[in-house]
Amino acid sequence: MSRRWLYLFIPRIAESLIFDYLCLWQKRIINITSVGRGKFHKYRLMNKVRPKKALGQHFLTDLSVAERIASTMDAYKGLPLLEIGPGMGVLTRFLVEKGHDLTVVEIDPESVEYLTAEFPQLAADGRIVQADFLKMDLSDLYPGDTPFCIIGNYPYNISSQIFFKVLDYKDRVRCCSGMLQREVAERLAAAPCTKARGILSVLLQTWYDEEYLFTVSESVFNPPPKVKSGVIRMTRNDVTDPGCDPALLRTVVKTTFGQRRKTLRNSVRGLLPPGASIPASADELLSLRPEQLSVERFVELTNLLSDIRGKYAVTESK
Repeated sequence: MSRRWLYLFIPRIAESLIFDYLCLWQKRIINITSVGRGKFHKYRLMNKVRPKKALGQHFLTDLSVAERIASTMDAYKGLPLLEIGPGMGVLTRFLVEKGHDLTVVEIDPESVEYLTAEFPQLAADGRIVQADFLKMDLSDLYPGDTPFCIIGNYPYNISSQIFFKVLDYKDRVRCCSGMLQREVAERLAAAPCTKARGILSVLLQTWYDEEYLFTVSESVFNPPPKVKSGVIRMTRNDVTDPGCDPALLRTVVKTTFGQRRKTLRNSVRGLLPPGASIPASADELLSLRPEQLSVERFVELTNLLSDIRGKYAVTESK
C-alpha cells in the first residue's frame, strides 16, 4: 500500500469513524434518523458559530424537537411569521420547508453570517435582519395593522422581556409560540392558586389562550443549559375590552405581585388616596393574595380601585 493512498483515504476513514462515534455517543448532536453521513459537513459548519453566554445562546441540536416547535405554527401559514434568535437556523430550516412567510431577526453578527450562507434566498429578500428585537419597532417590518405571528428558541436571559413586548403588539400578534426556560414557560401558563402564577401569567392570559405543550431536556442543546426547557403556544383570544382600564389593570397586577406575600388589602393600599374608605363588600376579595386570582377577579379588583379613586376625587373636589 503506497503512502499516497494512505494520505488520500485516511482522512475519509477518520471522518466516517468520528461521525459514527458521535451518533452512538449522543444522538442529540445529529439526529441519525433524519441526517445522513453526507450531511456531516453541516455539523462541522455548525460548530463554527460559537454560543455566546452574554447573549443567552443555547443552540438546539435535536432536529426532531425543532420540527415539533415549527409545527406549532402550522395553522398560521397565511400570516407573516417572525422568528426571534434563529442562531444557526435549526428551526428556520423547518419553517422555510413548511412554506411560511418568514423573516428572522438575529443580534449576533456571527450567526447572521452563517444564516446568510445557509439561507441565501432569505438573505436576498432582506428577510435576515440583524437587530436587537427588544429595540425594534415591529411596525417597520409589518406596516399598518398587518397581523403576524412570532416564534423562536428564545434566549433565556431576555425571554420575559420578549413577552412583555408581545403584549405591546397584542392587537396584531395572532399567535406566539416557542421554547424558553421551563420555569418561565410554566409561569406564563400558570393557573390561579399555583405558586408559578405571576405578572406575565395574568397579563398574557387576559389577551391570549395559553398552552404548555411539552418539556425539552437540557441534553439537546449546545452548550447544555442547567435547566430544562418548555415549549408553549399563545393564541390570541376574542377579548378587545377586558372590562376595565387596561393601563390600571397592568399597574394593579404588577403592584400586587410585587408584594405577593401580602394580602390584596395591604398591597393595593399604595394605589389608593390616603384615607380612602374601602367598602365592606370587598372584604372577601381583598383577603386573597394575587396568585389566587383569575383574570376576571383581577378585572373586578381593578374596577373596585377605580371606583374608590373616582369617588375620592369627587369628594375632594367639593
